[in-house]
Amino acid sequence: MNRLTSKLSNLRSNNQKALVAYLVGGDPDLDTTLDLMHLFVDSGVDVIEIGVPFTDPIAEGPTIQRAHDRALKNDVSLKKIFQLVSEFRKSDKETPIVLMGYLNTFISHIDLVQSNQEDGIDSILVVDIPGELNLHDYGIDNPNINTISLISPTTKDNRIELIAKNSTGFIYYVNLRGVTGSSNLNLDEIKNNIGKIKQHSNLPVMAGFGIKTADDAKILAESSEGIVIGSSIVEMINEESNSKEFDRISIYLKEMKAAIS
Repeated sequence: MNRLTSKLSNLRSNNQKALVAYLVGGDPDLDTTLDLMHLFVDSGVDVIEIGVPFTDPIAEGPTIQRAHDRALKNDVSLKKIFQLVSEFRKSDKETPIVLMGYLNTFISHIDLVQSNQEDGIDSILVVDIPGELNLHDYGIDNPNINTISLISPTTKDNRIELIAKNSTGFIYYVNLRGVTGSSNLNLDEIKNNIGKIKQHSNLPVMAGFGIKTADDAKILAESSEGIVIGSSIVEMINEESNSKEFDRISIYLKEMKAAIS
């Protein structure tokens, strides 16, 4: 049982919800990303999700696309992200880390991914592969890495079962049709669709995309095992990137954690 599985199992056993926080590795720079990872943990984040910069992040909205662009200008690569995680692990060996990225990045560095040890990352979410497939189908077979799959509002019932069977760690439910950063949550639809997923899997379901307020978080946590916050954090990182004063992010995360507790 790796860190991610253990963390989510412990939270579930204690009737607690998971707060997953996303940032793009290397935005605005790698040193700041490292500082923010520690700030996340200190602010109540249970799982850190790191976006691996990519030249054409088609699943992302404008806010996160711009963050990818800023990181790429700093020559941030998957190798540097792994080095970042190694540095983080020197003082934090407990917090699970998920990498979110695109298939070409991971298969282009397959040796790097295969060499990941227990003290590295814990899971990978590949945005642009069919949910019925997973990392094993592309030659990545590392027992230390869980495969997280996406299920969206448009996923047909017959595919939900197949995707759920291919997932480990947790299932990421996409709250919205469209890209990251969108809004207008359909809460009844979300609750219904998460219920369908749970008919096919005992894995925790995390709800992400479009969560901006504590009220959003509280409502979505009622039907899921946790929430994923992304665009709101990335926007705040950008706004404070010059001053490097990120107290507002800490306050925001603590409010979100309190809302789902």
